[in-house]
Amino acid sequence: MSARPSQLPRWIEIGLLPVINVLMALVVAGLILWTIGANPFDAIAILVNGAFGSGYGWGYTLYYATSFIFTGLAVAVAFHAGLFNIGGEGQAYIGGLGAGIVALALDNYMPAPILLPLAIVAAGIFGAAWAIVPAYLQAYRGSHIVITTIMFNFLAASLMVYLLVDVFRDPGQMSTQSRTFGESAFLPEIAQVFGWVGIEIPSTPLNLSLVWALVCCVLVEIFIWRSRLGYEIRAMGLSPRAAIYAGIKPARIVLIAMAVSGGLAGFVGVNEILGVQHRMLLEFVAGAGFTGIAVALMGRNHPFGIVLASLLFGALYQGGAELAFEIPTVTREMIIAIQGLIILFSGALAYMNRPWVERLYLRFVAGWQREVSSHG
Repeated sequence: MSARPSQLPRWIEIGLLPVINVLMALVVAGLILWTIGANPFDAIAILVNGAFGSGYGWGYTLYYATSFIFTGLAVAVAFHAGLFNIGGEGQAYIGGLGAGIVALALDNYMPAPILLPLAIVAAGIFGAAWAIVPAYLQAYRGSHIVITTIMFNFLAASLMVYLLVDVFRDPGQMSTQSRTFGESAFLPEIAQVFGWVGIEIPSTPLNLSLVWALVCCVLVEIFIWRSRLGYEIRAMGLSPRAAIYAGIKPARIVLIAMAVSGGLAGFVGVNEILGVQHRMLLEFVAGAGFTGIAVALMGRNHPFGIVLASLLFGALYQGGAELAFEIPTVTREMIIAIQGLIILFSGALAYMNRPWVERLYLRFVAGWQREVSSHG
């Protein structure tokens, strides 16, 4: 899965091209809304206002975006190694299991400053361990990573059903969930943190895992583009034969890249299990693992682009709920269709606009160079 050589600067590659793709998707979505009798401009205004028009909207938008940042980074790290990790859903599930086990075991014995870091580390380790198995099967048994990671999504879901029904279910409860954690295992809400310094903002599910997500973006940037191991990962992704000739061991890179990828996906459990639900339960990932694929594609597998793409999808989730409430003809399925259009234009048709953008850019640069030389 090598990257296409480009004569475009990074700000166009990561910034402008995704924006053009999104605008085209919104134009098509607007035409669909128009055919069902909804005013596209009113619909977009409601969507934007629902996502960004209040502190409440911002809180929910950033809460959704946090999980997408984790899964987008997970897909991106694997992609740079030439791997397509579609197992983010299962890895996030198992990461939440790791965080939940630590919280259930230690919430009555440890204070939050010790317990929460342990639970976060456990989420990463469990997610990484779940990803290493498909990685091993590809590296040493020739199994395709796409097939095995898809299968492991179903295995993770089945494992969680068994554990929450027969092992962790709260005694006396019919619902498939564990007992509520002690308060020492609660990751503070952002509203609570602001309240500590006397600033009041609306209470939303947004919690401190957003800060950890942004820290992970910086760490991934350093790891992929500023470290020797990151260079080996990118070399393997761009040209496996050249990487092998340079002495890079493919099996080692597959294991490391997938472990890092799985660990990042596992941090979704930090956002959901420790930050919002405060218990283990089924289906808390809610499709974030698959959305992360679109986020990584739209963000060009770069942390900065992933943050912007996550913010967009978070806005679609939050603003879409407001839109479905305000305009009855716009159903929840229609919102999913709009999200699908954005995925289509940003994923499958990602390079459709590149040729004419590249021609315009090169023509502009050539004209600017001629002008500079004529005045030089």
